[in-house]
This record gives sequence, C-alpha cells and structure tokens, in this order.
Amino acid sequence: MLGHTGAVYSVAFSPDGKFVVSGSDDRTVRIWDVETRKAVKGPFRGHEEAVTSVALSPDGKHIVSGSFDDTLRIWDVDTMQSGQPFRGHRDAVNFVAFSPDGKHVVSGSGDRSLRIWDTQTGHPVPLQGHRHSVNSVAFSPDGNHIVSASGDGTVQIWDVKTLKPLGEPFRKHQREVNSAAFSHDGNYVVSGGDDDAVRILDAETGRPVGEPFRGHKGNVLRVRFSPDSKRIVSSSEDMTIRIWDAQIVEMWAKLKNEDMQTAIDGFITGNDGSLRKIAASGKPARF
Repeated sequence: MLGHTGAVYSVAFSPDGKFVVSGSDDRTVRIWDVETRKAVKGPFRGHEEAVTSVALSPDGKHIVSGSFDDTLRIWDVDTMQSGQPFRGHRDAVNFVAFSPDGKHVVSGSGDRSLRIWDTQTGHPVPLQGHRHSVNSVAFSPDGNHIVSASGDGTVQIWDVKTLKPLGEPFRKHQREVNSAAFSHDGNYVVSGGDDDAVRILDAETGRPVGEPFRGHKGNVLRVRFSPDSKRIVSSSEDMTIRIWDAQIVEMWAKLKNEDMQTAIDGFITGNDGSLRKIAASGKPARF
C-alpha cells in the first residue's frame, strides 16, 4: 500500500477488520481499505512531528494518534478533523490505546509517565513509577487495569480506579522491554524485550509463568495474543515474525511449583527451555 512519504511506524485494524489505519514519519495518519489496498481516508494532518502510534476506537468512529511532538490527537473518521491536541507529556508519545468502552485513552511517553485521558475533555491523569521511557501501554479487556512496558526493564500492571501499581513490577527481562499486552481473557500478560525473549506473567499475581520463549536473534519489538489467546505473535529486529503455541501456558499455570521443573525437563530436556521445543509442531512458525 503506497501513499505515505516516510517510514510507517504504526498500524492498526478497524474493529470490523475491513480497514487499517497507519501513522507515519511524514506526520500524517491514513486509512486503507483491506480489500482494495487503497487509501480511502487521509491524509489526516495536524501533528508537527512523526506519528508514532495509532489506534481505532471500539466503535471505529475515532482514531487516536501519538507523536514525537509530545501530543495526542483524537480524529473523527468521517470528517478527518481533530480538536485541540492533548498536551501534558514532556517527551515523545511512544504508544496510545483506547479503553474498551472508548471513553478513555492511555498513552506512554519518553518522559517516563503514563497518562489516562478523558476522550471528551482531554483531561489527563498521570501515572508515575517507571524510571525510563514507557514504550508500550494497553488496557485489560475489562478496562480495570493497564499494563506498561518500559526501558527500565520492567513490566507494570496498574489499577485504573486507584491509579496505583498493582503489586511489584515484573523484572525478569534482562534489558529494555518494548511491548506488553493482555491475553483476551485478561488472565495473562505477554512481554517482549531487548533480551530477545518473549515472557508470560500471571496478570493477577505478577509472577512469571514458565520459562522465557526463545528463538529470536534480535530485540523483540512487539508481542500480541491471538483473539482466542491460544497463540502469541512476536516481531523482532532479526527480521522475523514468530507464532508461538500459547496453550502450553495453561499447563504451566496448573502445575504445582514442585512439579514445574520435572514437567519442563520431561518436555525439553537438553534444550534451551523455549516454547518452540514444547509446541506440538516442535517449532514456532517463522515468516
């Protein structure tokens, strides 16, 4: 799909899967028809610097975009107009996401903070705690929690009502964490980072589930669960996409602590502990 005049930093499907929205280094947002592969809306102009992240509202009527210009904008899909930019961050906005009800947006920034914004008033509520850039943010399916991934090497789950961290941060990654997302039942969080690993944690306890999934030979940039939460997709600087069988997570979660190593050894003796050695196919799908 050709149209942008600069690098495309972010893409997202519409709720019905018929359209894709994109944000680019050319400072614009565009909407594309999946079937015809042609731009049907845009360019949406207003940002003064590159558009780093885009997301569509649950009803598909609005787009939120974040930018290197430190602002967010919410666009009306029909009119292609936005109101005043949302200001409050003191550094680039790295990631944006709508709440499940579409009434709020969460953003993560290079200023080390998250902010929850009222989509009608633009009023922000800051969440502080990370010691480095916030690279990724996402609401839980029920909208009660937010997960953030940071350059400080941690993943943190936040309570939306109290605006406080839910327990201690997850510190198992050895380097910067680039991405984190909830499973669609809200029970688990998947994360990926510059240690080349994909990890799973229990969303309630914040504890790791099983061993890290290894196979990438470069920084893991983005991770997501499939809609049925049975698979995980990860993308990496090693120029590959890998699909992992996440159903093994359920097995791990049900095991008692004293049985964990025995079960793992039974499946992956002599290997590196990665999911690709456990999945039924024996290997992750690689593209």
